[in-house]
Amino acid sequence: MNPYLRLYRPINNIMASIAVIAGAFIASGTGIIHVWEKVLIAAAVVFLFTGGGNALNDYVDREIDRKNHPERPIPSGKIAPERALHLGLISLFLPILLGFFINIESLIIIIVAEILMLSYEFRYKKKGLLGNVEISIMVGMLFLFGGASAGNMERTAIFSIMATLATLGREIVKDIEDMEGDVDRITLPKRIGRERAGIVAAGAFMAAVSLSSIPFRDFGLIYLIIVSLADIFFFYTSYLAMVDARKSQKMAKLSMLIGLLAFLAGAL
Repeated sequence: MNPYLRLYRPINNIMASIAVIAGAFIASGTGIIHVWEKVLIAAAVVFLFTGGGNALNDYVDREIDRKNHPERPIPSGKIAPERALHLGLISLFLPILLGFFINIESLIIIIVAEILMLSYEFRYKKKGLLGNVEISIMVGMLFLFGGASAGNMERTAIFSIMATLATLGREIVKDIEDMEGDVDRITLPKRIGRERAGIVAAGAFMAAVSLSSIPFRDFGLIYLIIVSLADIFFFYTSYLAMVDARKSQKMAKLSMLIGLLAFLAGAL
């Protein structure tokens, strides 16, 4: 793969952009056709933002990656650290400019996300739980951003909260899985142990489940059926969080995908 593509991780960026489009669809349903230009700009914003964050992440972690991931573009010598930094900063600056072409709510979300991204990379990444919370908030903001671009941010608020909680659970589970390799991070599992961290992760998953029935009145029976399936998977994910972190984080990803399908089905 081209080293710049590997640095930018376009597949991840596309998935984040799809989440924004899903948020816009949840907010406006078929009315999305009337705001499609703004929604596409919002999707482009998230593509650039996520790619910029990826490049900045590899720049910040370049010394650690020399040992843990020597095949990555910077430690392998395929991309100079300065070029990765410049690519990351440019990709994080462009979304602010694009935000002026959407609306004021979207611009505010972009600026808040930029602050969270920079504070995460340069301060809170190594702080464990605080970093987990920042990442989770940024994921939840994808739905808010999609809703804002479609002019109905309030309709996506509950979905944003659910996504934040589910992501927080998965981030903690990933830290449990990576305990031995996280020599430079003070993660929650290191502070309180695997078992207790697993309980916290399970609590985050179950908190997301407890909110899943709230949109039923607006989103109907099909939503309830599919989200109930997602809830079942989340129950199992919560159990795995306390006994098998590796399986739990994979199951969390599947559960979140089913939840997204429920959101989209409800919007239809």
